[in-house]
Amino acid sequence: MFKKFRTPGYNPTRKLKVILSGLYVAVVTDFSVAYKVVLSIPVLGGAFFFRQWVDVSLILLAMGLMLISELFNSAIEVLCDFVEPQQNEHIRVTKDIAAAAAGLSILVWAAILVIESIRIWA
Repeated sequence: MFKKFRTPGYNPTRKLKVILSGLYVAVVTDFSVAYKVVLSIPVLGGAFFFRQWVDVSLILLAMGLMLISELFNSAIEVLCDFVEPQQNEHIRVTKDIAAAAAGLSILVWAAILVIESIRIWA
């Protein structure tokens, strides 16, 4: 493990570029990711403006959970379509399970966003 950090090819800034590049591609190309980010920012900004730090951290946590599950769902769908372009029952089940995980995180995200919006703007 530590050997990885001592090798001359390891570059943490390059890893950060890869992370930001992947997030950029997901937000620009996947509408389901983009609109959720756009909806989260005003609520996050309101909590930040009113200095409700617990709410800010809760919104960030929900937003992170939602983004992570959406990114995994998108990655699984792209990989499944690459491996098997035709209809396949196993691929359909795999995609359905990934979509269910993303759907649950979206429900949690939406509930937190609604509750926090009501609390912040009341």
